[in-house]
Amino acid sequence: MQITFKLYATLGDLLPSNAVRNVASIDVPEGASLNSIIDKYHVPRELAHLVLINGVFVCDADRDQSGMLKEGDVLAIWPPVAGG
Repeated sequence: MQITFKLYATLGDLLPSNAVRNVASIDVPEGASLNSIIDKYHVPRELAHLVLINGVFVCDADRDQSGMLKEGDVLAIWPPVAGG
């Protein structure tokens, strides 16, 4: 199935070569967990601080569950942000 994958800030360099700005369309297997996608694109898990599916936060404990993504979903990931 195809989803939209967004990586922000310093993670943007990890997107596939077909990415435009911070967005790429990627194919993922049915039932893929979020952590399997995070690992496939070499996003260090400790840098996957804010993970959203269609704008809804997914906590660390739920990222190994399969079946959270559906065709056309948007998976967005932000690293931790420092500063004030």
